[in-house]
Amino acid sequence: MSKLTHWDYCQFLLVSQVNYTQTYFADHSEQVSHDRINRLMRAAKLTPRELRELVRHELVLSPNGYVLFDDTVLDKSHSFAIELVRRQWSGNAKKVIKGIGIVTCVYVNPDTNQFWVIDYRIFDPERDGRSKLDHLLEMWQTILHVEKLPFRTVLMDSWYATMKVMKAIEKAGKIYYCPLKSNRQVTQSSDEPYQRVDSLTWTDAEFEKGKIVHLKKFPKGHQVKLFRIALSSQRTDYVVTNDHSQDSADATRDGSAIRWKIEQFHREAKQVTGLESPQCRSQREQRNHIACAMLVWVRLNQIAQQTQKNVYQIKQGLLASYMREQLRQPSISMLPA
Repeated sequence: MSKLTHWDYCQFLLVSQVNYTQTYFADHSEQVSHDRINRLMRAAKLTPRELRELVRHELVLSPNGYVLFDDTVLDKSHSFAIELVRRQWSGNAKKVIKGIGIVTCVYVNPDTNQFWVIDYRIFDPERDGRSKLDHLLEMWQTILHVEKLPFRTVLMDSWYATMKVMKAIEKAGKIYYCPLKSNRQVTQSSDEPYQRVDSLTWTDAEFEKGKIVHLKKFPKGHQVKLFRIALSSQRTDYVVTNDHSQDSADATRDGSAIRWKIEQFHREAKQVTGLESPQCRSQREQRNHIACAMLVWVRLNQIAQQTQKNVYQIKQGLLASYMREQLRQPSISMLPA
């Protein structure tokens, strides 16, 4: 009997369509029992390093590259007694839910319109004492000093628009664009009081070319360029950048829109890899499942790029092959014998 490895579990996640439990895996395998799978998932100690090693050979790098940071919550609203689960804000649900938080990092090549997940961290402050900002900064150091990836611009959500993160990006000589929350305090001059960013007045020229502002609690003299981006009649974003040469609101809007690639990754990973669907209770099993789901997405993304399809088409293609085979030679005939 061959040794069961995490690649076998990844293969199961890759081909399964709706059920990603260990029981379902065992029920459809002739050689693998539920106990063997359970022992594997409890004993293995997979980390983000496996992801970085796999994706390293897939990356198409560019000096114009983007690095994106964001987080997502794996919904565990109907789960009980699962380690790693805590109540936290979910941007997808627009409310606080029970779930497992993951901070992710995606690399985008704007020249080829390709993107890859390159790192992640599981938010578990009760065990490691790390905040989401700590996880971002740890991944940041890995990108700069371990992976040494070429890129120019960093995009992130308003949650990460802190002085510590923004100063770290500036120190590395990189450019950032990030939205501000509407109540963020700014001033246009040291002689003026701070005010909410959404209460600023804008001239036509400033609306097109942006304006220089100072963020509250940032060092004296530290200025950023602010753009007011009207996305719809109901939504306006306020985006700041350390690139003072940027003088186009349209270019800022287009560049910032690349940040939605990471949202695309979150959606795809949840829908085609079973990322948030295991029935595991221990934190070690959950960590290993998340690691395997990340590896599966990388593989699906690789095939999608090679075939000029999307990951949904690749995943559903497995079911299409089954349908063709059943129509050609059905396991159950409609006609009586």
